[in-house]
Amino acid sequence: MTAQDLMQPEVLKKYSWEWRGYSIPYTVMGEGEPLLLIHGFGASIGHWRKNIPVLSEKGYQVYALDLLGFGDADKPTLNYTVELWLEQIKDFCSQHIGRPTVLVGNSIGGLLTMMVMAEYPEVCAGGVLINCAGGLNHRPDELNFPLRLVMGAFTNLVSSPITGKFIFNQIRQKHRIKKTLTQVYCDRTAITDELVDILYNPSCHPNAPAVFASVLTAPPGPIPGQLLPRISQPLLILWGEKDPWTPITGADIYKERVKSDSSTQFHPIAGAGHCPHDENPRIVNELILDWLTKQSPYRGLNAPLPV
Repeated sequence: MTAQDLMQPEVLKKYSWEWRGYSIPYTVMGEGEPLLLIHGFGASIGHWRKNIPVLSEKGYQVYALDLLGFGDADKPTLNYTVELWLEQIKDFCSQHIGRPTVLVGNSIGGLLTMMVMAEYPEVCAGGVLINCAGGLNHRPDELNFPLRLVMGAFTNLVSSPITGKFIFNQIRQKHRIKKTLTQVYCDRTAITDELVDILYNPSCHPNAPAVFASVLTAPPGPIPGQLLPRISQPLLILWGEKDPWTPITGADIYKERVKSDSSTQFHPIAGAGHCPHDENPRIVNELILDWLTKQSPYRGLNAPLPV
């Protein structure tokens, strides 16, 4: 099934939540047990436009929010880290949803889902990881020596007040965004003008270059292998088999967990890349709904969260 086979996604109504003095957009649709969808690097609420209406129609109250610095969220010039977004997600769950929630995260959103599950288990009933990132950035020991030099030089150029804005403005050109998407989307029909605009429009904010530089130079954060043993809630891991950014070969730790934990499921998504929820939403939505029905992660978790 391709993106052309889908009906026009429903327009998502956005609301505003003030967090630490910053405006954070979020959307909510449906009634029932809560789901919170967490986007990846450079994305936003709109990246879930093919998932929110379907999941909400099946008896779930589906939330999604923009991480600070991304989408339509405020873009202050500060040090961006996964720990900052961890606190944002935890506070949204505690202050706004108020019940144990199943988190669904793609890429960096998947890593943040794992962090919330490990650090704040009281707010999280379960987690769905979609091509979970191994860190916010590559660690030096993950790169060979030549690539380490190249990435180091690029990072320095992006961080420079002289060259950083120029490089960012080149990267954010619509034709370059589209070219990048062809690296991680197997189904070219899913790379629509709408998708390009979802990624391009936030980059027009005057503080976007500073946010980009801060994220690119931030610490990578915890390693998934360190977080996984601390997670006791049910887990669903979905992985696009053709992902060049987070190859499925790196998913072995999750496959091992499946052998010893009946509440963990792992499903490869054939013919999909880094964002299977957008590239093949039908199968991703079906797998999430099936897992929610069979695992019942909300069972016995009706008490409201402490504020």
